[in-house]
Amino acid sequence: MEEKELDSEVNELKDSSIKKEKATKKKKNRRSSSKFGLAEVSCLVITSIVLSFLIGVFVTNQLSKKSSLYETDKYLKEFEKEYQYILDNYYKKIDQQKLIDGAISGMLESLEDEHSSFIDEENTSFDESLQGSYEGIGIEVFSDGNDIIVLRVFENSSADEAGIKSGDKILSVDGKKLDGKSASEFSNYIKKNEKKNKFKIKYERDGKEFETTLTKKYIVIPSVSSKMYEENNKKVGYLNVTTFSATTYNQFKKALNSLEEQGMQSLIIDLRGNSGGHLSVVTDMLALFMDDSHVIYQIESKGQTTKYYSEGKKDVTYPIVILQDENSASASELMASSLQEQLNATIVGTNSYGKGTVQEVVDLEDGNQYKFTTKKWLTSKGKWINEVGVKPDVEVKLNESYFQTFEEKDDNQLQTALKEASK
Repeated sequence: MEEKELDSEVNELKDSSIKKEKATKKKKNRRSSSKFGLAEVSCLVITSIVLSFLIGVFVTNQLSKKSSLYETDKYLKEFEKEYQYILDNYYKKIDQQKLIDGAISGMLESLEDEHSSFIDEENTSFDESLQGSYEGIGIEVFSDGNDIIVLRVFENSSADEAGIKSGDKILSVDGKKLDGKSASEFSNYIKKNEKKNKFKIKYERDGKEFETTLTKKYIVIPSVSSKMYEENNKKVGYLNVTTFSATTYNQFKKALNSLEEQGMQSLIIDLRGNSGGHLSVVTDMLALFMDDSHVIYQIESKGQTTKYYSEGKKDVTYPIVILQDENSASASELMASSLQEQLNATIVGTNSYGKGTVQEVVDLEDGNQYKFTTKKWLTSKGKWINEVGVKPDVEVKLNESYFQTFEEKDDNQLQTALKEASK
């Protein structure tokens, strides 16, 4: 199993309180023999026999229980019967692993839970987004229906070094034209050519064609960006977090430290459009803001509720403002609600998505995965925000004009957050 997640997503509950105790041994008598006497040996033999007997009884009992479960579970017996019938009677050769994958997919679909689903090997973007890194040429693409367009270029990648820019049109790869091809077909060609390291890319910009050779490199997907604003004679730090991947914490900590070193007096954390990620990552990030006296969230499973505390050492003293929208979900909602309830952070924007469940990702032997809901998560004060969301303190809908210019002056949610942070 992968770690537990709060999204399309796969999140790990860590217990960092495990302590190792070292026992010191004193040599009382150097003449004491290390050999066992006859009585001791007899005792050890008898003890070993008893332990072996008890272990044997335990194992036999467990196997008996499983056998008993199978014998009494009519659903399992029916499944095996129909599975065997299909194998024996279908007119074509059957891929048994594919048949099992289909059965698992069907079971998940029957749960009628939008967050429980089968993840086949074709859907690699899910895993990459959570890992926060991958081997590739460093571009993210999309299809506009006719052409494959570069959406963004990752910093320090071979595409970045070659000068490829957002908006460039990818025409061909290794001489193969991409007319009528989807963005995923192009991406899979790069990703699945494990033995191939270099790719000839032909692209178009402003009507001119260019050709370059791109090399696969290890790429950390950026998930945090930062900026310092001067508002009302006050230094306001800004951190935008797009997801909670395995690499987000280090990016976030580095950016936060930089802002603090620059004399930041208040902080805006922008979680708009952030659909979630690893629970362990947001837990680590919250530890940067509050000490271990604070509950940061609660987990409810089978009727039992457990509180989880921050692992931080101190509370920050500067004001915090959270930006969120209707697409801020799961781990984003956990972070926003925790800072709001524990440190009186101000939330600006619209009501969040409302995802109050935790998923686990399970690895199958054929390399595929599935995720399914196993728990509820509650806010630090015990609220379940599922299908309700986290309510903002200052409700602001984003102006339509922003989508025409994409300029900060037209981002009225950001402008409101800056005013709140500079009070």
